[in-house]
Amino acid sequence: MASVNVYLTFNGNCREAFDFYKSVFGGEYPYIGTFGEIPPMEGKETPEEDKDKIMHVSLPVSKETTLMGSDTGGEWSSNFKTGNNFSISVNAESKEEADKLFNGLSAGGQVTMPMADTFWGAYFGMFTDKFDINWMVNYDDPAKMQQHP
Repeated sequence: MASVNVYLTFNGNCREAFDFYKSVFGGEYPYIGTFGEIPPMEGKETPEEDKDKIMHVSLPVSKETTLMGSDTGGEWSSNFKTGNNFSISVNAESKEEADKLFNGLSAGGQVTMPMADTFWGAYFGMFTDKFDINWMVNYDDPAKMQQHP
């Protein structure tokens, strides 16, 4: 069965917010990465002002729940709205489950990133459903996952 977590989006202060959350919840970041660490993609240059912004961070807060987040930047920053800066992140147990959840929940909504393989090894997509709720669907394929330091 899929697991569900909250994914928070910040306008440049994600590291500060997550350091605060970590001071309250405790624990360590299994992963924290910046936009400057993204492998180069043809036609997509990371603007200098976005390179130190957080591309992804995760902080386990219990055995079942992980708080996740990122900064917004570049083409996405114009969509940032305080109060609507979160997504429901669903981690599927298979590619088929990911497609089923993505296709079902996005029906009548607006797909912002179709399901596709990513540079970090996941099968991932994003959308806003017909009720204006932001969603992320992810499947971590064990055969494709790269190890982060």
